[in-house]
Amino acid sequence: MSEIWGHIVNDFAGLFAGNASAWLAFGQVILIDIVLAGDNAIVIGALAAGLPADQRKKVILIGIIAALVMRIAFALVVTQLMAIVGLIFAGGVLLLWVAWKMYREIGHAGESAGSPEIVGDEHSGLKPAKSFAGAAWAVALADVSMSLDNVLAVAGAAREHPGILMVGLVIAVALMGVAANIIAKYIERYRWIAWIGLLVILYVAGSMIYTGITDQDVGLLQLFV
Repeated sequence: MSEIWGHIVNDFAGLFAGNASAWLAFGQVILIDIVLAGDNAIVIGALAAGLPADQRKKVILIGIIAALVMRIAFALVVTQLMAIVGLIFAGGVLLLWVAWKMYREIGHAGESAGSPEIVGDEHSGLKPAKSFAGAAWAVALADVSMSLDNVLAVAGAAREHPGILMVGLVIAVALMGVAANIIAKYIERYRWIAWIGLLVILYVAGSMIYTGITDQDVGLLQLFV
């Protein structure tokens, strides 16, 4: 714990000192957290849209709680995961897929019924589940994928700044639990936020793929040395 606090103090001291690298990492982390929390809420709402109101509210609540738990679980092991040879590269490829999904959603991939509780999910293009069990299962699977996406993106953006990485993961959990629907509403209203988030995710994905190939410790090239 003292080591974590040491990293946090050191990185935030860099922020206050005007360290450009620290500010770049911090800005990327905040934007990634905001965009992916809103995106997660939209997916949850879209998948639950076909249910009666009482069941829909339960599935949305289950989805948000599951997303919280998944983000915490992945955050606890992310530093160990990033030390595995090839996983940074795999994470970068996964983020490219996330970027493609986001691009289709921003461009309104299609219309769906949408849930009144979540703003913007009617443009997700996702087909709502027809039963409570089906919706809960679909939301749980989406939460696993999107929580891993969020944690990997934050880890990729702040890999050289472990203090900012830890704070970014805490912010990701907090935004998902408290403000995901509010963020979804603003992303729907101000589409440029989503476009900037998409560009950041593309940048982080490219950086992770490059690092995942060339890094002297965890790069794929190490498998052939």
